[in-house]
Amino acid sequence: MKKVLMKTFSKTIMMPLVLVLFFSLNSCGENKKKANEDNQEESKEMKEASTTSANNELSEKEKEDGWKLLFDGESTDGWRGYGKDDFPDRGWVVENGTLKLNGSGAGEAGGAGDIIYDGQFKDFELSLEWKISEGGNSGILYLAQEIEGQPIWKSAPEMQILDNEKHPDAKLGKDGNRKAGSLYDLIPADPQNAKPAGEWNTVSIMVYRGTVVHSMNGENVVEYHLWTDDWKNMIAESKFAGWEDFINAGGEDHKGYIGLQDHGDDVWFRNIKIKEL
Repeated sequence: MKKVLMKTFSKTIMMPLVLVLFFSLNSCGENKKKANEDNQEESKEMKEASTTSANNELSEKEKEDGWKLLFDGESTDGWRGYGKDDFPDRGWVVENGTLKLNGSGAGEAGGAGDIIYDGQFKDFELSLEWKISEGGNSGILYLAQEIEGQPIWKSAPEMQILDNEKHPDAKLGKDGNRKAGSLYDLIPADPQNAKPAGEWNTVSIMVYRGTVVHSMNGENVVEYHLWTDDWKNMIAESKFAGWEDFINAGGEDHKGYIGLQDHGDDVWFRNIKIKEL
């Protein structure tokens, strides 16, 4: 009888202790998991901050090779609204070392408008990084003419920026010629190697004596030749048919402005630099 009582007593005492120990270990596990998540988030923020501090700078080699920064990561110096004397007072901002558009959500209507770098370029290599918001659309325009009463895209070829997964433009056009990296609505990027929304893409546009090459994430994806019969025939069969300023991109002097498009969606740019050839 004594042994039975002791056994019962022992169970009565041990059960609460086991439960206390279980919940204590479980709580420790949850706390440890939360601490790990917090550490990972902090590490991510520190990494991004570290990366930002290394951006928007030229190496000594780049300086020697003639590269010029078009964005210093801190100001909008050198940029202005298309068709305007000043930089837009809304929409476009400098944020964490990026030139960002806070989109209006209304497409090309009612936004801050496109911006251009206040200087014209003829033969050049333009290099930059971009990332787009989910379902977003934007573009990089070049050889643009600033014509009163006319939007920039009526005179400028465009390297498309797009969330290929969620923006409907990816399924429009022909053979994917509205997907990221493409010569918008004319020549599809091949290979199509754009990264998903929210991730940085590294691109370049080279223009030299009428030859144009789009590169994206380390690969050439588009090549074409301005002002040739092939160019004119391609335009004649496109939405740009009859647009003389587009056909004669760069105008009589074959030079023009670099533009960044406001298409109503959040988009970020950094490491914008150019080398004249």
